[in-house]
Amino acid sequence: MSQLQMEAKTKPKSRMLWTALLPAGLLIGVLLLFFTAGIGIEQQPAAPIENLAINRVEVTDNGFVLDVRNVGPEELTIAMVTVDDAIWNASFEPSATLARFASGKVYIPYPWLYGEPHTIKLMTANAIAFEAEVPAAQKTPAPTFELFAKYAMIGLYVGVIPVGLGLMWYPFMRRFHRKGIHAMLALTIGLLLFLVVDTFEEGLELAGEAAGIYQGVSIVFLGALMSFLALVAFDQYSASKQRGRSNGIRTSFLLAAGIGLHNLGEGLAIGSAFALGEGALGTFLVIGFTLHNMTEGIGIAAPLLGEKPKAGTFLSLAAIAGAPAIVGTWIGGFAFSPVLSTLFLGIGAGAILQVVYVIAKHLLQESQENRLPAVSWLNVGSMFAGIVIMYATAFLIQI
Repeated sequence: MSQLQMEAKTKPKSRMLWTALLPAGLLIGVLLLFFTAGIGIEQQPAAPIENLAINRVEVTDNGFVLDVRNVGPEELTIAMVTVDDAIWNASFEPSATLARFASGKVYIPYPWLYGEPHTIKLMTANAIAFEAEVPAAQKTPAPTFELFAKYAMIGLYVGVIPVGLGLMWYPFMRRFHRKGIHAMLALTIGLLLFLVVDTFEEGLELAGEAAGIYQGVSIVFLGALMSFLALVAFDQYSASKQRGRSNGIRTSFLLAAGIGLHNLGEGLAIGSAFALGEGALGTFLVIGFTLHNMTEGIGIAAPLLGEKPKAGTFLSLAAIAGAPAIVGTWIGGFAFSPVLSTLFLGIGAGAILQVVYVIAKHLLQESQENRLPAVSWLNVGSMFAGIVIMYATAFLIQI
């Protein structure tokens, strides 16, 4: 290749590089001009903007330990601590002054009373107060092997066992004719639609507990959207490998994964209740979620009615759908984080929504192949029955 030809090929590449760099360079220049020259209407804020997130309150033998983070735009200083409206001494680690996004701990030596509610307020140097509640004072459980085992057993009762019991309906459902199988798929869609709404509700509730700077609501919906699209892409890739054939086992595993993320949220609620000393609430949640989750096993078994799964498949499905409840109980009991919990629930909602899409598509294909109506009275009634079943079992948790 001659020198002239090489130069001719190099010029288009250099021009393309310049056309990419020029707008970026101009944008940086405009921003620098804005920050250096200003726009002539600079004003001091009428009141200081401070935001202190109290992530966790631990109750110890010596008093309270608060895990805090400065999520405001500027540095802040904790100037005063009150407990039940009384000014109280406190020590700070690393310091009472926190830079932006810096975290620290506040140690309050307070003679708390077992079972009594306490209100803690942190006052900044600019007289802005941030409050935390201890609903019923009880020593926060310390991570021990024994407690880990107890929480694991709770998660087992809440997640794995009821899902496994629901899967045991498979032999009975196998006796259904084609219309009955379609009705079970419609029932599963109803169960999942309720779970989607319930998971979004839990995620938005936790998003409200997170500091505003983390944009919890956006995390819920973006997590749901990304998980939905990722699972749709994965499902299409798997279907292309199998030459477009529908696979009930694959659908059941996708369903189990989505329900597993939902059960992670249930474990978070149970673990947090026990960590806050609300043992009665935690026990009640265990009973309610156990009854509630048995119906999830029925839904997971429905896509398998046209398949011949092995015994190991059912064990795997029960573990995938139920074991996250164990992890959620550990996280809720020892290291609860509203932001991460919100993300997990958003991902779970998107995963369940994707399975609704897959099962609905499978039901339509089956109906066309067997010349049966997809939206029959039996299917519609089954779908509404699934919603009612989930609502009734969820109602037990609320009362």
